[in-house]
Amino acid sequence: QVQLVESGGGLVQAGGSLKLSCAASGRTFSNYAMGWFRQAPGKEREFVAAISWSGGITYYADSVKGRFTISRDNAKNKVYLQMNSLKPEDTAVYYCAAAKNIATIHAGYWGQGTQVTVSS
Repeated sequence: QVQLVESGGGLVQAGGSLKLSCAASGRTFSNYAMGWFRQAPGKEREFVAAISWSGGITYYADSVKGRFTISRDNAKNKVYLQMNSLKPEDTAVYYCAAAKNIATIHAGYWGQGTQVTVSS
């Protein structure tokens, strides 16, 4: 089992920035690929970004490419999502995810989520 706890969400104006954190516990963090997903009201959960166990490979949704950056600190068992140039359409609950294989990040462990609200 892997336990994931997100933090760092909040209310921000359009154009602003937020940095989300996800703290992992329970298994060897460095063995897992990590990712971020989000779910807006009335919409399905969607992929945002993912990072390999070493941090050497990253993937981003087209909608956030160039604005968001995923990173990890294996010594601290944490993964981060730096979000810049935020838009109202980025408003959602953001979830941290972990999986042994980055290709199946959507089918791994999940956190409880943290709310991000971007006002126009």
